[in-house]
Amino acid sequence: MDALLTKTKPAAEKGIQEKKKITGSEVLLNSLVAEGVDIIFGYPGGAIMPVYDALYGYADKLNHILVRHEQGAIHAAQGYARVSGRTGVVFATSGPGATNLVTGLADAAIDSTPLVCITGQVFAHLLGTDAFQETDVINTTLPVTKWNVQVAEAKDIAPAVAKAFYIAKTGRPGPVLIDITKNAQNELIEEVEYKKCDHIRTYKPKPVLQPLQVEKAAELINGAKRPYILAGQGILLSGATKELIAFSEKTGIPVACTLLGLGAFPTDHPNYVGYLGMHGNYGPNINTNECDVLIGIGMRFDDRVTGNVSKYATQAKVVHIDIDKAEINKIIKTEAFIHADAKEALEALIQKCNAGKHTEWVDSFHKLNDIEYNKVIHRECNPTEKITMGEVIYNLSNLSKGEAIVVTDVGQHQMVTSRYYKYKNPRTNVTSGGAGTMGFALPAALGAKLAKPQNQVIAVIGDGGYQMTVQELGTIMQYEIPVKIMVLNNSFLGMVRQWQQLFHGKRYSFTEMTNPDFIKLAGAYNIKARKVEVRDDLNEALQEMLDSKTSYFLEVVVGKEDNVFPMVPAGAGVSDVLLEAPPC
Repeated sequence: MDALLTKTKPAAEKGIQEKKKITGSEVLLNSLVAEGVDIIFGYPGGAIMPVYDALYGYADKLNHILVRHEQGAIHAAQGYARVSGRTGVVFATSGPGATNLVTGLADAAIDSTPLVCITGQVFAHLLGTDAFQETDVINTTLPVTKWNVQVAEAKDIAPAVAKAFYIAKTGRPGPVLIDITKNAQNELIEEVEYKKCDHIRTYKPKPVLQPLQVEKAAELINGAKRPYILAGQGILLSGATKELIAFSEKTGIPVACTLLGLGAFPTDHPNYVGYLGMHGNYGPNINTNECDVLIGIGMRFDDRVTGNVSKYATQAKVVHIDIDKAEINKIIKTEAFIHADAKEALEALIQKCNAGKHTEWVDSFHKLNDIEYNKVIHRECNPTEKITMGEVIYNLSNLSKGEAIVVTDVGQHQMVTSRYYKYKNPRTNVTSGGAGTMGFALPAALGAKLAKPQNQVIAVIGDGGYQMTVQELGTIMQYEIPVKIMVLNNSFLGMVRQWQQLFHGKRYSFTEMTNPDFIKLAGAYNIKARKVEVRDDLNEALQEMLDSKTSYFLEVVVGKEDNVFPMVPAGAGVSDVLLEAPPC
């Protein structure tokens, strides 16, 4: 009997210290703290309520930003990630909360933005029963995530979080999603030390630089008479700006930037020749079909860059540098490629490539851009009638010295900003590239400002896209986020209207907008606001916006039927770029 009593004595009486038990929700939050997360963008709901209940006690460790819509949460996390280089974190509930993240997931996936999204899910025993707010979020988000997983037991939460952060940030970055059932959030388990993930057996995110690939690329580059660099966002993601500058300066090769690559190479550098793509500068587009060696670095040759692929750089030998093997030879056939991180590849090429100058070749870009200046830029930036978008952005760039973080939405204003804002620093251009998501800019700008509070952050938005996520003014108001918001108002869905004008006989089918009083709307959110309709007030208003210590809304009324040129029409080659509207 005594022996039996000894066996059944509580652990405390035996002097054995029991491990503390915590809920799955606390496991999740402890994991995020261990990963260095400081800000979470989210919106609570029933299926994620245990996490929010636990979050109540983490105010000193985790800063949660309550947005007004889950799409606002994920775009805010994107803005945060894009300017900080860190992984954005999002909370959402099940069902519609989770599905409201899908647009942002698709946007982040194609634009290589690292995110970890945590969604609540119904109890495990209810899965597959069409329970209230149950959605199969795993299969729904599978095509738009780099990795996703459903967790039904608390013990699996920490390993899933560790794996998620590792996958999101390494290699080509992207969004991941963890769906956690409510029972797993509530379950009590023994607290264990969190272990970060630094290896997954079947996942090799960073390819090993192959010397033979570098040798072959260097041989082509060294033999080129008219080499040309296309710099993409991969330069920024790998932190290779200095290496790109050094490579261009040693070899004398001109550099043009893609939409997402803007900021990867200083716009005031003598080897910078402009912005590339459908509404890019004249010289970079024309000379794509004049170069003999085309070097794409951290870019994917998407259709907005290539136009008609059958007419794209057919005379050139192509060198492609990318960390994602799937992008190499996917659209444009290469003569040589380097499957590697852009920074490592450039460091190797700097050693292997000869010093040189290509003065006449670089000058040819500038001569072509002079044609564009005379036919397009001078008229847009020095108009005589109504205020133009180009004029606004040109003046904004000058007043801010090209040093602000500029977050653009999607449409004409996006293309104009890409053309006329002179980005001087990396990670200062934030926009929705591959997905072209209207409504992106306002929440992305507040996320960017929270990531870089010391920087000037300006959201440039069209009147259409602004109204898609305008409710996030409430988030800006609640947290007193001093972001600057500028709406270029032409009372149209401008980019669609431009295509209707040029290619559909001016049949403006459902693109003209009757807008609310944006000034009163901003006032309802306690945001200082001003409207500009005449040129004499423009610079003063821009400066007032820049000087404001609080959030500020500026509406600028621009020409209703102004178009963005140059323009490569759909189905045309990059050499067919238009500087003005074709005759009717």
